[in-house]
Order: sequence, then C-alpha cells, then structure tokens
Amino acid sequence: MSGFLPDEPNAEVRVSPNFSPRRGTLRPDMIVLHYTGMATGAGAEAWLCDPASEVSSHYCVHEDGRIVQMVRESDRAWHAGQSSWFGRTDINSCSVGIEIVNPGHSLGYRNFPIQQIGAVAGLCAGIIARHSIPAQRVLAHSDVAPGRKIDPGEKFPWKALFAVGVGHLVPAAPVRRGAVLKAGDTGAEVEALQSMLALYGYGVEITGIYDRQTEIVVEAFQRHFRQSLVDGVADGSTVRTLQRLLASARAVFSK
Repeated sequence: MSGFLPDEPNAEVRVSPNFSPRRGTLRPDMIVLHYTGMATGAGAEAWLCDPASEVSSHYCVHEDGRIVQMVRESDRAWHAGQSSWFGRTDINSCSVGIEIVNPGHSLGYRNFPIQQIGAVAGLCAGIIARHSIPAQRVLAHSDVAPGRKIDPGEKFPWKALFAVGVGHLVPAAPVRRGAVLKAGDTGAEVEALQSMLALYGYGVEITGIYDRQTEIVVEAFQRHFRQSLVDGVADGSTVRTLQRLLASARAVFSK
C-alpha cells in the first residue's frame, strides 16, 4: 500500500506495512490506548513502520499533539499482542490501537502533556463516532493484557478524557485503613471480587483463591480506575470503586 486517506481528518499519514485483514468482524468495537515506551517519538513511529518489528498501531499521538495514522481503521493493526477482554482473545481484530508517545516506566515515565491528551481525546471521540464504540470499551493495554503490559500507566489522565465524553469512569472511593483481600486469601469474598472483575471484562478465573493472576488483574484495574495506589491489594477503596463502576455500567445498559 503506497498511501491512503486518513480516517481522522487532522491526521498525517505514514503507512506501516504491519497490518492484515480483520478476522471475524467488519469493524472495530474497542479502542486500546498504549504508551510507546521508547526514548523518542520519532523512534517509536519508525519502529511501528518497520517491517522487521512486526508491530504497528492505527495511530501514534506525539507530545505536541500531532497525530500520525499508520494503518487504516478498516484493517487489523498489530498492537495488542496476547490479550483478552470478555473472553475474546483476538483483540487486534476488534480494536483500534492508539500509541501515545511517552518513554514509559523503564525510561523515565512522565506526565502526559495537555496538548497531547487533548489530541488523544479528540481522536478517540472521532473513532467512537465512526464506529459506535461503547464508553466501557475504551481501554488500557494493561486492561486487556494484565501483567504482560502496564501501559499507559497510572499517570494517564483518564479523567480528562471522561470529562469530554470519552471512556467510562466513576469517582474512585477514598483509600482508608480497613479490611483487605490479598494474595493467599480464599473464600466467598475472593470469589465475589473475581466475579465482579470478570463481569466488567477482565480475564480472571473465578476460583475463590487470591492467586498471583488475581493480584495482577487487581493491579491493572487500579492503574485505570483507582490510580492513587497500585498495589494489587483489594482494599475497601478498590472494591467500592469496582462496585460503582459495575453499577454505572448497568445503568447505561438499562437505558
């Protein structure tokens, strides 16, 4: 492919060869947000367009707000890797991937500039409008690949996106001292926690045992929805925030 017209009107086009047809669906129903995790935006953009990398994304959003589209939204970009949501494992086929330039946790993780977040919010709004994507399906890479990925991380300002109608969020319950569920715990309360996480979409097995995978999924939930403390411990704040989120989702679905 030598070029294409951008799906997003304000986007530049730099074609990546790393794409394929979507499998089993004609259009995306999910947005997955990443950070690039590389030293520079130019380096990340080049890597996403290098056939040797075998990775790509539909979009890359630079720190100055510049948007580059590399794969058409109608095609399957290779951004999510091994991942799942609501039991579906081919996330690449049902999603639009957005890489957000940030060095990430290994190279000096920093706050995302205001102009960059404004561009991400506008881009997401356009994708949502084009494909009727539900608010609950604007997700982090860490949501669909917990443990394997932690981006875009606890500094990503989901509140700023939600304020302009992008994504699903509720006020996080305050962190206070009290009873917690943690690694090694067993019983009905653990099973209830796992059930709530699975009901929202996370890939967690309902066993009643607070194992390492449950801890990892709780960390992923906290990175997105309770960012003030990411420790994998299901304290009262984490559980109440999850309950609020599910109640909010039910209210949306019942309309």
